[in-house]
Amino acid sequence: MLHWSLIVSALGVIVAVLGAYCGWSLFPIMIHKKVEQSVIIADGSEQYKRFVNLPQPLNFKVYIFNVTNPDMIQNGAIPIVEEIGPYVYRQYRQKKVKHFSRDGSKITYVQNVHFDFDEDASAPYTQSDRIVALNMHMNAFLQVFEREITDILQGFANRLNSRLNRTPGVRVLKRLMERIRGKRKSVLQISENDPGLALLLVHLNANLKAVFNDPRSMFVHTSVREYLFDGVRFCINPQGIAKAICNQIKESGSKTIREQSDGSLAFSFFGHKNGSGHEVYEVHTGKGDATKVLEIQKLDDSHNLQVWLNGSTEGETSVCNQINGTDASSYPPFRQRGDSMYIFSADICRSVQLFYQSDIQYQGIPGFRYSIGENFINDIGPEHDNECFCVDKLANVIKRKNGCLYAGALDLTTCLDAPVILTLPHMLGASNEYRKMIRGLKPDAKKHQTFVDVQTLTGTPLQGGKRVQFNMFLKSINRITITENLTTVLMPAIWVEEGIQLNGEMVNFFKKKLINTLKTLDIVHWAGLCGGMGVAILSLLYYTYQRGRPAKAPVKQVG
Repeated sequence: MLHWSLIVSALGVIVAVLGAYCGWSLFPIMIHKKVEQSVIIADGSEQYKRFVNLPQPLNFKVYIFNVTNPDMIQNGAIPIVEEIGPYVYRQYRQKKVKHFSRDGSKITYVQNVHFDFDEDASAPYTQSDRIVALNMHMNAFLQVFEREITDILQGFANRLNSRLNRTPGVRVLKRLMERIRGKRKSVLQISENDPGLALLLVHLNANLKAVFNDPRSMFVHTSVREYLFDGVRFCINPQGIAKAICNQIKESGSKTIREQSDGSLAFSFFGHKNGSGHEVYEVHTGKGDATKVLEIQKLDDSHNLQVWLNGSTEGETSVCNQINGTDASSYPPFRQRGDSMYIFSADICRSVQLFYQSDIQYQGIPGFRYSIGENFINDIGPEHDNECFCVDKLANVIKRKNGCLYAGALDLTTCLDAPVILTLPHMLGASNEYRKMIRGLKPDAKKHQTFVDVQTLTGTPLQGGKRVQFNMFLKSINRITITENLTTVLMPAIWVEEGIQLNGEMVNFFKKKLINTLKTLDIVHWAGLCGGMGVAILSLLYYTYQRGRPAKAPVKQVG
């Protein structure tokens, strides 16, 4: 008969095999299916509810570059700036679902965003803080005038013809339009040879005071609340040509400029984002392929952007206009070490590639850290096969001979309909051609690099944020008195961090739903594998030991 220890050893081996099978085959399959079920967006599901209303608000932090020497800058000095902030807002996102596709693999929605100022997180800063900042709307208007002289003159002529027929300068405009129609030159180039345009610039220069509230410099004294959300007012009761200029600005359709109830205009960085959204998104629900969940399929019914330059071949979409990735509120599941992923940001009209950096732990939750690479805004130009980003819309600024900006800067003119330049915060990694012209910048990779920590299985963001800075060239424009002594510099305005840090409630929910289950299955796996192997080995050792002992001599009976 088999010794009992051999039977126990065999049972131990069976338990170990079952433990190995469960841990390396059955459990992963079960977990994979469970995660798939949990991330797919289906009408009425828990994931659908989380999709429509994010379970917690995003953090939106704004840092402002307060200008400390505005009067000296007007006389040609290098700007000195001081970062103040963060001004912290809670950003709530709610999606208004329009419909699912017939097969359920796509969902179309409009996203509404609401900002609430977080006084505790912002302290000691408040929205009533006074700042001296770049007058973005006036500077943008002057540069747009320089860049788009033909379009602006046409608009002026149309409005002046109907409203200001007796205003000096109108007849000049009418004669001038025939000579410059169809041409695109900078104001500097034309005005040097054309006395008619020179006269127009004189009129424009004379009416800047009426349009922009009698500015004494290219900087505005305002409050944080006005600069960011409520709006810095201008075009207050303009008359004559000033009124025509204000109407032209209003009709330009800039998102950052809104008409007030009294007819004046107001500029703000984010006022247009606070409320109902307009962009229509179509994203993948994950049905049929969970690794595509939340990937953007269409924006405003188009698979690609029409913002950047396209290829020379008709119908060819450039890499710059491609829409890749999610909107960064979540990411596809089943992340692998060494992979990369994309996010798409409508605010800067482009897709951004994120690369794996390291393994991390966030409050006991394992994840991967991803960050942007050199190809974000450092590697731009024909030598990197993405010259489509070189829109070359800015005249007389610091740029390369081929029209591309130097490393670390991206021209967003065609994206925002304003001459705004994107960099990383404090111009981190930007070319010295830009950084050397500003005092007060303190770039720090740990503080200013974009990163995100993602849970490996579900793709849930744990912490991180998109960090970008908005700048504008400050420069002299011919015959505009207020700019005549300016030194050409890339002037920082603000930088923002938009991201998430999973709160305690969500961490506990996540641990209860996933991490604790994974730990339990892990315990079962290793307990079965190690326990079974241990029992099998001990039983075999016992059996070997018993076989090796000498047999006892039989006891003789005395009788």
